[in-house]
Amino acid sequence: MSNKKRAKAGKITTIKLLEETKLRLEKLREHKRESYDDILRKILYVLNVAREEPERAKRILEKISDIRTRMLEEERKQLIDKKKELQRD
Repeated sequence: MSNKKRAKAGKITTIKLLEETKLRLEKLREHKRESYDDILRKILYVLNVAREEPERAKRILEKISDIRTRMLEEERKQLIDKKKELQRD
């Protein structure tokens, strides 16, 4: 569900996070536009799964890690391509 749809479905609030907490949340981001709400919901989902099916929760976390690794690799490639393009100009 998009943030816009969520806004219509319920109230939006602001929470304070330590910078360290924010950085840790960002390490769970699977794509650039994933909101903190999405990340927190994902964490809560994994915690609920872990109660009943710890191995399944572990697989979910491994999948998140794999997706994140691919995302970071793609960002690095894009950065390298931009640097090469700037050097040509």
